[in-house]
Amino acid sequence: MALLGNILWFIFGGLVMGLGWWLAGLVAFITIIGIPWARACFVIGRFAFFPFGYEAINRRALKQKDDIGTSAFGTLGNILWLIFFGWWLAIGHIFAAIACFIIIIGIPFGIQHLKLAVIALMPIGQTIVPKEVAQAARQKNAEEYVDNQRK
Repeated sequence: MALLGNILWFIFGGLVMGLGWWLAGLVAFITIIGIPWARACFVIGRFAFFPFGYEAINRRALKQKDDIGTSAFGTLGNILWLIFFGWWLAIGHIFAAIACFIIIIGIPFGIQHLKLAVIALMPIGQTIVPKEVAQAARQKNAEEYVDNQRK
């Protein structure tokens, strides 16, 4: 089912939004200091091409440790990203979601656009993984939380 969803998504909007992410990545890459954001744009752009079966998850939740993207530097990076690129991409995804919600068959696509709009606002510190991996990471974190509460 994910394959069919990805094919339909790619034809009816995923190509345009993925290219939008890659364009933002290219602009960020050209500025030299934007290279870390460019890498995120290319990864999320690939996700925007084929989102079904994958999910964005915070790297801290996945790896259970902090890195530069999940630290204060990541927060600063997200603020800069939001100012220069994030809200443009988010607005594009919101308009695409509204267009998808007009017809019933487009509702799953509209939901994906809304998920991408949220990612567009703060992409630093996020990673794209298969849905099963994201669910397993959340389950493990929940189990550890419960174990810590019992102690």
